[in-house]
Amino acid sequence: MNTNIYNQSGGVPSGLPDIDSLQDFANQLFKALPNGAPKEFSLNPTEHPRAKAFAGNLLDGFSQGNVPHDTHLAQSGIAPLASPTISSSPISGLGISPSVLSYGKELDINFGILENPLANHPNSTSEYSSFGGQVPSSVAGSGASPSYLNHGDNFNIDSPDTSFPDSNLKKGTNGGINNEFHLPLLFEHLNLNEILKSISGNHLGSHEPKPTYTHLYQDRVGDAKPTYYFLNERFPDTSTELKKSATGSTFDANLIKKDFPILAERVNGKPLIWLDNAATTQKPKQVIDRISYFYEHENSNIHRAAHELAARATDAYEAARQKVQHFLNAGSINEIIFVRGATEAINLVAQSWGEQNLVAGDEIIVSNLEHHANIVPWKRLADRKGLKLRVIPVDDDGQILLDEYSKLLNPRTKLVSFTQVSNALGTITPAKQIVEMAHAAGAKALVDGAQSVSHMRVDVRDLNADFFVFSGHKVFGPTGIGVLYGKEDILNATEPWQGGGNMIQDVTFEHIKYHNAPNRFEAGTGNIADAVGLGAAIDYVTRIGMDVIGQYEHYLLEYATHLLKQVPGLRLIGTAANKARVLSFTLQGYTNDQVGQALNQEGIAVRTGHHCAQPILRRMGLETTVRPSLAFYNTCSDVDTLVSVLHRLKSGHRN
Repeated sequence: MNTNIYNQSGGVPSGLPDIDSLQDFANQLFKALPNGAPKEFSLNPTEHPRAKAFAGNLLDGFSQGNVPHDTHLAQSGIAPLASPTISSSPISGLGISPSVLSYGKELDINFGILENPLANHPNSTSEYSSFGGQVPSSVAGSGASPSYLNHGDNFNIDSPDTSFPDSNLKKGTNGGINNEFHLPLLFEHLNLNEILKSISGNHLGSHEPKPTYTHLYQDRVGDAKPTYYFLNERFPDTSTELKKSATGSTFDANLIKKDFPILAERVNGKPLIWLDNAATTQKPKQVIDRISYFYEHENSNIHRAAHELAARATDAYEAARQKVQHFLNAGSINEIIFVRGATEAINLVAQSWGEQNLVAGDEIIVSNLEHHANIVPWKRLADRKGLKLRVIPVDDDGQILLDEYSKLLNPRTKLVSFTQVSNALGTITPAKQIVEMAHAAGAKALVDGAQSVSHMRVDVRDLNADFFVFSGHKVFGPTGIGVLYGKEDILNATEPWQGGGNMIQDVTFEHIKYHNAPNRFEAGTGNIADAVGLGAAIDYVTRIGMDVIGQYEHYLLEYATHLLKQVPGLRLIGTAANKARVLSFTLQGYTNDQVGQALNQEGIAVRTGHHCAQPILRRMGLETTVRPSLAFYNTCSDVDTLVSVLHRLKSGHRN
């Protein structure tokens, strides 16, 4: 086979290998793999001993040098791997990367085998090797869903559930299933701190992250800690360049992107840039595979049977509850209640604790920043019971006015319910101080953490909130699952919201005795599989580190803010000094709908509308905004593309 690696004059490499030839060679290699190759990998290797044995034999074979390689590649400018005798081409048919093979038995089989996205990374080091996820058993297909194909040009700002048309998908240009091997991309390393210092002249050293690499959860098999990308301290950092990083840690969002299958989607022929993270976050394949594994191996109702699958499902469900407990630093597993999302959690508190404890004349305080989900349940309760709803005002930057808040507190105040991060503006509220002031007035406090849990570390015991709520789909988990945290003594003293199975100790026609929390608030069959998926999402972000995620998003937000301010006619809405990931704006000369459609044509997904936060937008003199919102898989390149479209819109507009 002609690989075209050498130049015409001799054996010295003249540049990169011929990619097509290498791909053909790799596909021939995969077709020649032994028939014993397993078709799937289990989260629990004891259930698939054949797979475990095959993986072990394969690793042993590679460790003995039975891998195609070319030592001349070292002279071609291609970054070497940890082991110089192993090819930089991943064995993609099995998801095994050369770096994994070089570490041999250190492989964490409980989380499967991943290809190494850093194989061709110019700054790659063994410290940042990737094998923290699972191997998908098949390629799902083109990614074109029937809903995309059926939608016409029917976007309506009054009906945000509709979709923009995608002519690329309509024409079916994505083709069908493609199982062919492809070489990994060369990703550039982003040092946002250096970028920001160069564009603003500000020294950001005071914001240096202090990531904690302690893993909260042990693997189900053995005591080995899971390994994850760049956070494995066992691997030495041999890169002088990375050691000089001003941020004190390294983070490459391009590596993270490879864990999110949907981010390889194309929209209108352009790579998808997902900037609608405040509405919902995308799901890593570790979460997708964990949910699939549940349905394939564990599916059963929980708590109610003696058979094996019931035990597996119960273990998985309660393990997820324990992961949430650690994630929030709750004092007890009994303080974690699974619900459909933050909205249901707030309604549960309103319809149970509120209905039971509030009487006519009592007052509830909310802020002007709130999502409708933290306004409507309290307004309905107030109307029904003769309560008074009072509102904490904000300034022109969208910041809570604490002095005005203190004036609202009085002996009639029974509950203060507020957001930790505004979904419309991104404002981070002084949550701990607001809770302390509520308690000083004798009131309970509920914190809406739907927008905070994916951006910052949350400690409910330090926060001292009586209730805390969040949705799984905001933190890279499934939709339809969320959490209500409540202090155990308060929950056990509160009457249930709904009645049914699983929440009772004893039932007669004369008397009902309820379980204590959490079961008393989980009537009927819950969303078991997605609770397990939420646990997998928590594992995922925990292994990266919430401090690392928050720091990266902070730098990216500053980078985006700086560039957006340079777009003529663009007005940023929400300019609080302390804010997270949200960039609401309007663009002079264009409706928000027009901006959203123009961005969509370039594959950029943003939210347009009132964001279910009409009071705060009206406080800013608006009904709607365009709202890009960031996550840790977004990059400076994503921001650059967004800003370039906005500049093009302004340059082409005729007043």
